[in-house]
Amino acid sequence: MNESLLKVSTEKAPAAIGPYSQAVIAGGVLYTSGQIPVNPETNAIAGDTIEEQAEQVMKNLGAVLTEAGTTFEKVVKTTCFIADMGDFAKFNEIYAKYFTEKPARSCVAVKTLPKNVLCEVEVIAVV
Repeated sequence: MNESLLKVSTEKAPAAIGPYSQAVIAGGVLYTSGQIPVNPETNAIAGDTIEEQAEQVMKNLGAVLTEAGTTFEKVVKTTCFIADMGDFAKFNEIYAKYFTEKPARSCVAVKTLPKNVLCEVEVIAVV
């Protein structure tokens, strides 16, 4: 890997299940892979509701942010994927608890997410 790129990995978030890293730092900016609601301790999907799953996604993102030496407050952009736009308001309730600085965001409904989860979120943050 290029010397100017630093891979970020923590056991406090689910391990990558493919040919990718949990996150990469380049030029003082953190780029995370999408986090889904897998509990890293059990490797199982956390909960059946959008609220439960969104909470686990945020915990996973928090672990990656911490490992990279940054915080939710330094996130500048998020991309959110949800399985059902009918869950948009409930997802936003959980999201708003973590992203208090209101970074730029895209949120789209998708046909299917890995492991048939209800949501996935990736972030870009200043380190």
